[in-house]
Amino acid sequence: MIKGKTLTPLLLAGIFILMLGLSFAAVPLYDLFCRVTGFGGTTQVSKEAPKIVLDKVVSVRFDTNVNNLDWNFKAKSNVIDVKVGQVNRIEFEVENLGNETTHGVASFNVSPASFGKYYSKLGCFCFEKQELKAGEKATYVMTFYLDPDLVNDPTTRNLQDVTMSYTFFSTDYYKQS
Repeated sequence: MIKGKTLTPLLLAGIFILMLGLSFAAVPLYDLFCRVTGFGGTTQVSKEAPKIVLDKVVSVRFDTNVNNLDWNFKAKSNVIDVKVGQVNRIEFEVENLGNETTHGVASFNVSPASFGKYYSKLGCFCFEKQELKAGEKATYVMTFYLDPDLVNDPTTRNLQDVTMSYTFFSTDYYKQS
């Protein structure tokens, strides 16, 4: 039989191990939660287009920003009207205005946040390290669709416009010596 003096340290050790395990699992679990629910405007990644295109049209605005990079970054079209379920393609123009090669990674979010789980990307340059030499220009493409299920959600069915906001961040601190 285990006595109180032995049980308390064992119980505390068990709680410590459980908390340690949860701390390591927190980031992947939060990431999974965001991808499944669209929490915080997290968009979806899809491998195939939907089989249905609805007559509902939504205006998609593209907001572009640069953080700690001497780059010019803009969407070729600031706003496009898209049919729900239709595959769309948007091009972004990027230019390195600096005097040396620099690297950047684009992250994004969608607003309103409740729309994130219905914004599905088929292809994107997001989260991939991009390199631009001094004065170099590039065109990056994002292919997406709006999931037809958005018309069944009371929080999104009446939306007529959404904003996709992209920010290129410097990754030069990853340079190897």
